[in-house]
Amino acid sequence: MHEIVLPTRTIDPELQQLIKGLKPGQRIRITQTVRCGARLWTTTVEGVYRNVNFLATGLSTDRVPEDDLVVPAVHFTKDNGELSSITLDEHTRIEVV
Repeated sequence: MHEIVLPTRTIDPELQQLIKGLKPGQRIRITQTVRCGARLWTTTVEGVYRNVNFLATGLSTDRVPEDDLVVPAVHFTKDNGELSSITLDEHTRIEVV
């Protein structure tokens, strides 16, 4: 697996090691702090880990490839069968349940 990096910050080395060690089928709990304007709240979700890869985001204008952001994304399946994904940020916490 490639090194997991965030576009503007470094990822917690412990989180990086945990993600590298995850195997498909393991149950995980993901906690993130969400911000909307001045409001902050914490949200948690559980599910079965599928994989991690990178989401390449682009700008709405035609620019050089170096302007694209690549964000690590963790993919999992919720208990209701929904396939879901989260992108990592500096506030993401993942634990094996």
